[in-house]
Amino acid sequence: MSEAAAADQASNTQPYSVSELAFALKRTLEDAYGFVRLRGELSKVTHHANGHVYLTLKDERAAIDGVVWKGQAGRLAIRPQQGMEVVVTGKITSYPQGSRYQIVIETMEAAGVGALLAQLERLKAKLAAEGLFESARKRPLPAMPSVIGVITSPTGAVIRDILHRIRDRWPCRVVVWPVVVQGDAAATQVGAAINGFNALPAGGALPRPDILIVARGGGSVEDLWPFNDEALARTAAASAIPLISAVGHETDTTLIDFVSDRRAPTPTAAAEMATPVLAELKAAVADFASRMHRCGGRVVEDRRSRIGAAERALRRVEDIVELAAQRFGLVSGRLTAGLARNAALHERDLVRISSRLGPGLLSRPQAVQSERLSRLVERLQPAAERRLERLSERLESLGKLHASADPDRPLARGFARVSRADGALVRSGASLVSGEAVTLTFADRVDRHAVIDGAASDASASPPRVVGKPKPKNPAQRDLF
Repeated sequence: MSEAAAADQASNTQPYSVSELAFALKRTLEDAYGFVRLRGELSKVTHHANGHVYLTLKDERAAIDGVVWKGQAGRLAIRPQQGMEVVVTGKITSYPQGSRYQIVIETMEAAGVGALLAQLERLKAKLAAEGLFESARKRPLPAMPSVIGVITSPTGAVIRDILHRIRDRWPCRVVVWPVVVQGDAAATQVGAAINGFNALPAGGALPRPDILIVARGGGSVEDLWPFNDEALARTAAASAIPLISAVGHETDTTLIDFVSDRRAPTPTAAAEMATPVLAELKAAVADFASRMHRCGGRVVEDRRSRIGAAERALRRVEDIVELAAQRFGLVSGRLTAGLARNAALHERDLVRISSRLGPGLLSRPQAVQSERLSRLVERLQPAAERRLERLSERLESLGKLHASADPDRPLARGFARVSRADGALVRSGASLVSGEAVTLTFADRVDRHAVIDGAASDASASPPRVVGKPKPKNPAQRDLF
């Protein structure tokens, strides 16, 4: 084709828009590389706040960007970290806005055992620097637990070995929290079981364990890898209940072994660590009882020997009493004669004194007291008369006051006391109503009953009362009495 023909064909070709070309390349990449498996080293690992993970896979000569979407990031077998060598699977796609291609990662696993161990060593160094492996923070195991919590698979031989060993050594209650002990979900379930046991209230329907055992049988590094999870290690370290780690065989070591309060080489050994031997405790108690009885017998025998030795060193009771009895006999013999002499001496003194006794000894004090009494009477009589006179005058004034306050005194002057039916005194005529029953009390203590007739009249309009002979009663007017 000539140059003129080629130029003419190029001028007639339909041009692409940038978007059309970018999305065409995107479809081509996704169709051609819909599933790829890559091996490389992680770098520029960024865990975004929205849950996505952005990273770069590289080797000696090239690098490719990668992304793990939020929904897939939580299901990865390992947590992406800087410098890890991994094998990923996913699809190749492009980012049209930046004309870059990238891999959308669906699965991720460590590239070989060496990479897993290197990752484990880095994690161990990180947790050790935080002090989670310090022996000072590890708690002692309870000596005689009443409830043991076991976190393991309910179908394996491990739980049977633990239950059998506990039953033989220390029969107590065992609460099993079933979990899977292998695979991606193992670390999450074991951590949830540890938190669940710690969240049980004391004295609840489901008893709170005194000690926890996390157990699993042996396996490869990949099989035991869930127990190297960082989140699980932190959960085990934060457990308020003492925890025994029994993961794998004696030569197997996982991260949970370093943060737990005690590591057991096997699940059976964990059951032995958690429980005492009941038969040994009974034998020890019996031995202590026997030793206590023997010690008590030796103490009693020693005290008996010491008392016997002290008894031999003391004097006999008969010797001590005999000397006192002899002294008592001598004193009692002298007592009668002494009493007689004492009575004679007092008799002579009494005779000597009686000659001085006479009626004058009593009459003189009596005359003195009579004279004093006469003087007191002479002084007290005028004072008593004056006080009696004042009290008489006061009594007379009180009598007059009493007579003036006597409510019956006005009755003698022709007045009458008006009281209602309930006994209340009537103090004003305006308070009475027509037809009301009243009682009139006169000076002779005679009560007459009456009924009020007519309405109250104005005092200023009433005619003056004429003193004189009363008018004869109107035959038609009722008698109040």
